Amino acid sequence: MRALPARALLAVPAAVLMFALVACGGGSDSGSSASTSDTQQSAQNAGGAQEGAAEDEAGEEKETPLTGEVKQKAEAAALAKYPGTVVKSEEDREKPGMLAVEVKESDGTSVEVYLDKSYKVTGTKREGTEENEG
Repeated sequence: MRALPARALLAVPAAVLMFALVACGGGSDSGSSASTSDTQQSAQNAGGAQEGAAEDEAGEEKETPLTGEVKQKAEAAALAKYPGTVVKSEEDREKPGMLAVEVKESDGTSVEVYLDKSYKVTGTKREGTEENEG
């Protein structure tokens, strides 16, 4: 029996690794697990596209999230008046020049707190109702 050249011996582990990657869906060829993952990803993308289309149809635009010092001050002002957990904070699209901070209170209800640029609470909206602050 003849011995294999050293190059052939080194190629065997590489071939086994490539086979394992392809079998697990890690290669460029689509295996069954890769197509399942692709199908799930496509379904998620389609759901996001449907949500985006629904927003466009309703005439709604994305609100700009608050950042930095503005975010910190707006959230602190909202939490001082309505203790809880901040869900999101953004520039209010419906009321230009205003800030909106959504707070989930300890009882599970959500309140959207509207603030002016000086971080004064000017109004709130609780799950489907409109309240005005002074």
